[in-house]
Amino acid sequence: MSITITFRESVRYAISDAMEQDERVFLLGEDVGRYGGSFAVSMGLLEKFSSIRIIDTPLCESAFTGVGIGAAMNGMRPIVEIMTVNFSLLAMDQIVNNAATLLHMSGGQFGVPLVIRMVSGGGKQLAAQHSHSFENLYAHIPGLKVLTPASVQDAYDMVILALRDPDPVLIFENSLLYNSKGILDKTKTPLPIGRAKIEKEGKDITIISYGISVFKSLEASKILAQKGINAEVIDLRSLRPLDDETIINSIKKTHKVLIVDEGWKSGSISAEIMARINEQAFFELDAPMGRVCSKEVPFPYAHHLEQAALPQIEEIVALAEKIMEEL
Repeated sequence: MSITITFRESVRYAISDAMEQDERVFLLGEDVGRYGGSFAVSMGLLEKFSSIRIIDTPLCESAFTGVGIGAAMNGMRPIVEIMTVNFSLLAMDQIVNNAATLLHMSGGQFGVPLVIRMVSGGGKQLAAQHSHSFENLYAHIPGLKVLTPASVQDAYDMVILALRDPDPVLIFENSLLYNSKGILDKTKTPLPIGRAKIEKEGKDITIISYGISVFKSLEASKILAQKGINAEVIDLRSLRPLDDETIINSIKKTHKVLIVDEGWKSGSISAEIMARINEQAFFELDAPMGRVCSKEVPFPYAHHLEQAALPQIEEIVALAEKIMEEL
């Protein structure tokens, strides 16, 4: 059965369904209980499952992430909610030095089936404190899996898949997606972790993106179509592991590529993708690769400056046209 709901509701349904199906699942984080979550994702779950399973924590990311790791090691299936991605830096020691390494360091004796959800991205005038896209930092770390849902369907599926995974999984939810609407079909077989999705078929240029940038890329593809350019749009969905096969197969078809990444250029996911394309498909390229990223500045508070710092549809179109002009 398919229903039309918001991205926010889809995540909430996933958490609720998982908790109903498995008593080991619980949610902890700042304001997830009585307040209903800083972005209203967990609204109503405290009344449904009680404070034993919907746990409001102190303002100490390192501590409650550590609690999640310990619970996961002892057979539970915790979901840790970190309010915004910048706060995850306060728990980075726990995530990188414990969650990601304990299976290896214990010789396979202790897995950490932990799910960490956090809000990322700019566009809500949260300034330089809360507007980051740090997905690339965690995608760098062996032992972690990094997911970036863009659709309502993936918002649901990725929580369910992450809770079934034996490894720690980080889910980055772009703040501007929460009010977006789409179709959820709970009976649909989800795409596995590590698989990208071709959102639009095309033959002239491949546009690779993730999260909210997928929708900007799709809008850009419509404008490009009016100019006679048929773009293929790929939603990466998973940043670790990356789906090299889907990326390379698309480039073998289009021979041109543009990457849209809300992170900063230096050390970004876009840079990693370009390196992999260079290693695996250099002779398939008919033009230099291009990318649209956020400007390398701390994010401004003023709306017009924030928009100038973020990747925009017009930039995607202009760069795609420039790449198409290359011979």
